[in-house]
Amino acid sequence: MPGIVCKFGGTSLADADQFRRVRAIIEANPDRRVIVVSAPGKRFAQDQKVTDLLLICYDLLDKHLEIDPVYNRIRERFRDIAVALAIELDIDALLDDTRTRILKNPARDFIASRGEYLTAKLMAAWLGADFIEPADAIFLLDDLRVHPKTYQHLSNLLSTKKLSVVPGFYGKNERGRITTFSRGGSDITGSIVARAIAADIYENWTDVSGFLMADPRIVPNARQIDELTYKELRELAYMGATVLHDEAVFPVREVGIPIEIRNTNDPHGPFTRIVATRQLNDRVVTGIAGRKDFALFQIEKDLMNKMIGFGRRVLQVFESYGVSIDHMPTGIDNMSVVVRAGNLEDKTAAIVEEIQRTLEPDSIEVFPDLAIIATVGIGMIHCVGFAGRLCSAVARHGINLRVIDLGASEDNMIIGIDNRHFDAAIRAIYHEFVG
Repeated sequence: MPGIVCKFGGTSLADADQFRRVRAIIEANPDRRVIVVSAPGKRFAQDQKVTDLLLICYDLLDKHLEIDPVYNRIRERFRDIAVALAIELDIDALLDDTRTRILKNPARDFIASRGEYLTAKLMAAWLGADFIEPADAIFLLDDLRVHPKTYQHLSNLLSTKKLSVVPGFYGKNERGRITTFSRGGSDITGSIVARAIAADIYENWTDVSGFLMADPRIVPNARQIDELTYKELRELAYMGATVLHDEAVFPVREVGIPIEIRNTNDPHGPFTRIVATRQLNDRVVTGIAGRKDFALFQIEKDLMNKMIGFGRRVLQVFESYGVSIDHMPTGIDNMSVVVRAGNLEDKTAAIVEEIQRTLEPDSIEVFPDLAIIATVGIGMIHCVGFAGRLCSAVARHGINLRVIDLGASEDNMIIGIDNRHFDAAIRAIYHEFVG
């Protein structure tokens, strides 16, 4: 029987008490046979994550400064856990060795990965489990895609029935160097491991009981999402629903392994299940999520639709300045390009000038301070008048729509509004479709 892969996030491993909760969860079900761990997170609001402390160490080394005042705080975090749990591991020797390796290899990714490495060493020693080194098992291409040989290699390493612990967040690149995923990347490691052993379930344990239909800071008491598809998750995670890394679905989606988002502090409570397909119900909207601080480039040119290659040439301008495109709604004589304002830096004027010079549009305007909101649900395609209801709900609050984009799959409707109306628009959409 393949078993269950469990990934535990930073808040689930913040101190000794959280380690005890993790152990209780693992021991409650013998099918939980592979554990993927993050680095310890915050214990309280003013605390710092271990990974953040490690990155401070990197910055200090980069400036040729002493790291011990910061590294000693990391040392204290891990020693406190080891002592409180009476773990049979020479934690001081392990921490000394890690410090030495950091000084010898002051590469950012290597240093950032040490929180997961140390946590996994502690957890494996405490549980009497095998420690699996990702640098010897997870092989990454230069673009951070997983090399196909990873899955068979991991499968061989994890083929025994013994409990195994794998540090999250990193692997080895094609040049043999430790490489990290983006922040939250332990979710991706868990997904890779789940696919490698053909797991029955990939459990992702965190500090919330799954996904809510909207950000509870904006919509108090937002409803729980019991089940959603990989596709719906991808749309919501990309637009800011941060419970799970938006790239974590890919390895498991390819083989149909369900993901469950569970709460370490409420293991028997509600959770969200993510699957390949699901039955439609009477709730049209699955979830609402969004981000602020986009910029809209609105380009107009008569007979644009007859100009072969016009759109490609516009996109090439953005590509030449290293700016990725998020959305691109178009019309017959107009084209809009939506990008993240943070990616533009000071390139806006140069991009506008380049488009004017090479494409000679009738007009080009840039609208900053744009917020994008995605309303997601696979039932939307079957709901007559859905778009009208959504637009009317927002209009009743005096909010003007700058962008309307219904995706090709028709399970995601995107609107663009001024940043200042972000919260009000999400509440309006939620109350229209959820109540």
